[in-house]
Amino acid sequence: MDINIPKVKAEVEAAFTEYEKALVSNNVEVLDELFLKSPTTIRYGGGENLYGYDEIAAFRSSRSNLGLERSLENTVITTFGTSFATASTLFYRDKTPGKVGRQMQTWVRMSEGWRVVAAHVSVIDAEDA
Repeated sequence: MDINIPKVKAEVEAAFTEYEKALVSNNVEVLDELFLKSPTTIRYGGGENLYGYDEIAAFRSSRSNLGLERSLENTVITTFGTSFATASTLFYRDKTPGKVGRQMQTWVRMSEGWRVVAAHVSVIDAEDA
């Protein structure tokens, strides 16, 4: 299996960038679009476990749009073949000093484009990172 085919990696990096821009601007329409519309899609968050696209979309539509700005560090995107990828990053928010967020996503190429099929977000003390 080929890892990090440049063209494929660039596609996933673009999808990840689109997701990040939508996240910090609370563009729910784009966020919803980038998750696979399936009951098998999962998102574990800082205070919620969401099973299926419908639960994820409901969470997104009710989430506050305040304080979403963040900076990223150590973003690693790895592609496997032409249809599977992982994206991992650390994030920091000014409103939570001393904390570091961790985000991991599994991306799969579908007929409609790259979609998140599993995601995990958690926050820990920065000293433990």
